Amino acid sequence: MAAEGNSIDALSQFSLTPVLGAVGNSVGFTQSTAHMLLAVGVVTLLMIWGMSNRAIVPGRLQAMAESAYEFVHDLAVGQIGDEGKRYFPFIFSLFMFILLGNLLGLLPYGFAFTSHIAVTFGLAALVFVIVTIVALSIHGTHFFSYFFPEGAPKALAPLIIPIEIISYLSRPVSLSVRLFANMVAGHVMLEVFAAFVVMIGSAAGVLGILGATLPLAVNVALVGFELLVAFLQAYVFAILTSIYLHDAVHLH
Repeated sequence: MAAEGNSIDALSQFSLTPVLGAVGNSVGFTQSTAHMLLAVGVVTLLMIWGMSNRAIVPGRLQAMAESAYEFVHDLAVGQIGDEGKRYFPFIFSLFMFILLGNLLGLLPYGFAFTSHIAVTFGLAALVFVIVTIVALSIHGTHFFSYFFPEGAPKALAPLIIPIEIISYLSRPVSLSVRLFANMVAGHVMLEVFAAFVVMIGSAAGVLGILGATLPLAVNVALVGFELLVAFLQAYVFAILTSIYLHDAVHLH
């Protein structure tokens, strides 16, 4: 519960609980895992059903699928160049998976698996590994010149190279923490103001009901804000992935 007596427990919503009874408990199948599978299923069905008719005048599902496709395709090609078409499926999968993960957490009884650092760091680590593999496969050992910009004074190499290496290695940390922190902060605020509604509204008389109106209005506004954040965080993750791939392809 968000509120017990006069206290508010806003972090219990992130606790992992095994589902599917003894089977889920034995294999560690939690509500986070279930929501990940649900996100994958929703995205798959959206793209299959949405594009099954291929009507000239698209319906709602087709329009939604086409809009998502074109948005991420333009993002990938715009950031990476024509080479971005090769990496579009990966970027599109990341964007849709994170977006659905963010949105599912806003539904009643839903769970935002992107509010767990293990999930966001896993996605960021995947991006880091793929970007590094792409860079090495295209440029070979010349990739390591990325850590010492062309034209920089050689005397500064002992200073520049460690800084560039640390900056490169910090990418998965910053990428994962940004998504994780935004999701946690938003859901904590929603839980806190929802608890205020219950606590104030439970007070006797009309004053209790009137007093609960303000936190209720704030919570409604927060839901709208969280919808925006859910999209923005998926967009930021996708565009940073595209920028990293641009650096890997072009080495600048």
